[in-house]
Amino acid sequence: MFRWCTDEVEPHDRFDYWREVRAKGLFGVTAELARERRADFFGEFSLRQTGIAGLVELKASAYSVERSEADIGRAPGDSICVYHQLGGGGWFGGMRSGDFAIANGSFATSHTDLPYRTAPLGTAGFHLRILKIPLAGLATQDRRMRELAPKAFSDAGLAPLLGSCFADLDEVTTNGGASHGDDLVQALAHLALIERGIVRPGSRRGQAALRTARLSLARRLIVRHLRDPDLAPATVADLLGISVRHLHMLFEAAERSFSQTVTDERLKQSRQLMRAAPERLIADIASACGFESLATYYRVFNAAYGMAPGDYRAKASEAS
Repeated sequence: MFRWCTDEVEPHDRFDYWREVRAKGLFGVTAELARERRADFFGEFSLRQTGIAGLVELKASAYSVERSEADIGRAPGDSICVYHQLGGGGWFGGMRSGDFAIANGSFATSHTDLPYRTAPLGTAGFHLRILKIPLAGLATQDRRMRELAPKAFSDAGLAPLLGSCFADLDEVTTNGGASHGDDLVQALAHLALIERGIVRPGSRRGQAALRTARLSLARRLIVRHLRDPDLAPATVADLLGISVRHLHMLFEAAERSFSQTVTDERLKQSRQLMRAAPERLIADIASACGFESLATYYRVFNAAYGMAPGDYRAKASEAS
């Protein structure tokens, strides 16, 4: 992972450095900010590589950005970008398709080599993730992908899937796991191509992307509802908008079944709680993690780790 922050540069040079070295050199764009506002400029970003793709997270004070024909000629990208807006929102303009705003938590996509202008909405500045995926590395090849001017996603049903895949990719690029990262990159790209009408949801590529994304979201829904001792496949299937049979098919292609995933997550959370709150009663921890009884928790924990929860906590305490 590569991280950079304007704190590494003298205050009076920060925006000029950001504009000339970071904006032009790394992102291939032209950055502008009124001179009287440059003294207070702040910017930081991280760049993580996952297979063919680069995942950028950027935070910065408000300024204006343009990707002009000259910028494109100087730094062509031939990639698809999928944007996840994390801050107060952004505006895109200067395109044949018209201007649009992207709200906090929303997504957009584009091909890198088409002109646009962008700026944050309001004064809060930029905060977004950008996944940049070279076309040459995508399973789908279609000339229309080079005609994708920036556009926000309009299919609300895709947003939870995109958000879950981005969250998983963030974890993968932090903790390792390149093969799963490649699957997530392809899924995010093909969800974007589904949104733009280039890939059909029922096609082989479309179905693969939806499977990866739904499984990602299903696992996060499990974690979100772990406290419920009656958590069942029907609950998660309803939240996903799919049948229980379809849900089980998603987990059949994974390493662990639905029930195994629920148990693993409950055990993982219980270990975290024991480390975080060593004074907390084990019965309370078992209940907080959704185990139906203390006896069940002891049985499952011992089967998984070869020791009782109390012994595990004692060893963890000694190790720290």
